[in-house]
Amino acid sequence: MSLDKILSISGKPGLYKVVTPTRSGFVAESLLDKKRITVNAHSNVSVLSEIAVYTLTEELPLREVFKKIKTKEEGKPTSISHKDSKDILEEYFFDVLPDYDEDRVYASDIKKIVQWYNLLQQHDLLSALDETKKAASTETSSEEE
Repeated sequence: MSLDKILSISGKPGLYKVVTPTRSGFVAESLLDKKRITVNAHSNVSVLSEIAVYTLTEELPLREVFKKIKTKEEGKPTSISHKDSKDILEEYFFDVLPDYDEDRVYASDIKKIVQWYNLLQQHDLLSALDETKKAASTETSSEEE
């Protein structure tokens, strides 16, 4: 499953995966407790593949940030919790992404990123980070032919 199918829904904890579309929105399943909810078109929904993190030079896609965390943690859950103090979270994130923009990336953003990474890791969805790269390179090579 790619990050295009994984969502963050404002006001709801954790992450959700899209199950099926409906007339007025879609049905999503929580990665936390597997409960399904109906989300209408007016809900504030963020697709993980569309989120980026500010650095001093560019906006880095969340996928790339997850890859850096995965490399640092060798594919395991993070060594810190999203419930740790602001200083611990910022220090950890600085190790992962030394050039992140400290003025525009808040501790609350880092908490979400750490929590989301751990959820994806727990549900074995980090392989999606590599799959999308393979799919993109396949598309590129087929266009060149």
